[in-house]
Amino acid sequence: MHRVLSMDATLAPRDPRAPGQFGHPVAVPDDKQEEAKSRWKEGNFNVYLSDLIPVDRAITDTRPAGCSEQQVHDDLPSTSIIMCFVDEVWSTLLRSVHSVLGRSPPHLVQEIILVDDFSTKEHLKEQLDAYMSRFPKVKILRLRERHGLIRARLAGAQVATGAVLTFLDSHVECNVGWLEPLLERVRLRRTKVACPVIEVISDKDMSYMTVDNFQRGIFTWPMNFGWRQIPQEVIEKNKIKETDIIRCPVMAGGLFSIEKKYFSELGMYDPGLDVWGGENMELSFKVWMCGGEIEIVPCSRVGHIFRNDNPYSFPKERVRTVERNLARVAEVWLDEYKELFYGHAYHLLLSAVDVGDLRPQSRLREQLRCKTFRWYLQNVYPDLEAPLVKASGLLMNVALAGCIAVEGTTLAFRECDVNNPNQKFNYTWLRLVQHGELCLAPAGVLGAVGLRRCQGRSRSLAWLHRSLAAAQPGLAEHLISEQQQQQPPGPACLEAAPSRRALRVKRCDPGNPHQKWRFGRYHAD
Repeated sequence: MHRVLSMDATLAPRDPRAPGQFGHPVAVPDDKQEEAKSRWKEGNFNVYLSDLIPVDRAITDTRPAGCSEQQVHDDLPSTSIIMCFVDEVWSTLLRSVHSVLGRSPPHLVQEIILVDDFSTKEHLKEQLDAYMSRFPKVKILRLRERHGLIRARLAGAQVATGAVLTFLDSHVECNVGWLEPLLERVRLRRTKVACPVIEVISDKDMSYMTVDNFQRGIFTWPMNFGWRQIPQEVIEKNKIKETDIIRCPVMAGGLFSIEKKYFSELGMYDPGLDVWGGENMELSFKVWMCGGEIEIVPCSRVGHIFRNDNPYSFPKERVRTVERNLARVAEVWLDEYKELFYGHAYHLLLSAVDVGDLRPQSRLREQLRCKTFRWYLQNVYPDLEAPLVKASGLLMNVALAGCIAVEGTTLAFRECDVNNPNQKFNYTWLRLVQHGELCLAPAGVLGAVGLRRCQGRSRSLAWLHRSLAAAQPGLAEHLISEQQQQQPPGPACLEAAPSRRALRVKRCDPGNPHQKWRFGRYHAD
């Protein structure tokens, strides 16, 4: 074993006083403000300043104390580094490549594969070929049509010859000693997926900024990726050090190392995903549920320009593309928890989004003998709130203090009995009031209410309650028929007739207590 090599060709930069050296911020001169502003849209960051900064600028070593003393094995696997780009800013792309060449042990870099996803900018054609011809390890793979990031990465992976694939974005700066700690984790166990700490290159002044050491990638419903701090009490209780590996429920997806053979065994990315978005969720669930691990390696640091928007276009509108990808991931991997996804992204149900053929992915999951999403929640991401229903238990009328009961295939109104299973209902994420396989439904005859077999995605069975009724002033405690809310003479609500014998749907009245309902227990609002 040996200490991590502190490879850094920029420790003695060619011009220490050049703009942005050592990761320092740069200011746009007053007489160049308009030019900088007009060039912003070229990359959705300060392109003018990027072009001022040396392509091999020095940056500060931001690793925690102790990283430079860490030992790694002498026989680390080689890696193919894959960067996909489309119409990337010239200086930014060059800086990304130079940071790899200048701060990586050469014997570990099998090749750098630049995948050009059908760029239109002239400087990314012959000019890029000529520039990169000086570096024998840099190869350019040009796609003949636009594939999108996901399929462009797959194209790069197919031609890669290294034992490990390391994916990087094309607007990054790798820091000192970034590569060996990633490869060490993969060498330790081939089903580990190793991610660097992603630091921030400012889109405004191009400064290189470090981030908190105790962050991990997480998601909130409906599968929105984010970063979350490990709570201080957890750090103290478990005596977590700044250099300790962090288990990561979901990776950011842009920067990671994975054994090529293992990536292939996992089916790589789902080829049914379009362009960009959701692929980090899909791969994260697949790794964890099928026997692997995702780790953040604090001694590996890579700076990244975070942009407010993609500077490239989507063949189909961006939001629709990402949402369709996420719906596809939900259908394959979330099991019964996909109702939470659709409950938080209900418009996808209303638009009946076409997720394509899921059978190949479902077969792959069976072949890999993957665990359930419930297992993932319990063992990988236990702090995610994921109640299977929004509310449950008795369904009590506020005015009469009586409860709805199921008697055979009909509804009755009875004295509340917490021990009576026929009075137990669930209010689901798909807005159903459900008892077993039966659902509360307007019967359509003079406001009658009955039971129908549940159909998970039927608006005719859906009821709005609590937060879902917020758009209807004063009706939060009501059960509003979603099917009838837009129909004249106005929204219709479930009502217990004062006679106690009948349930019916009548025009909603905020002041009518016979239209107010409470479930025994609320799990989410």
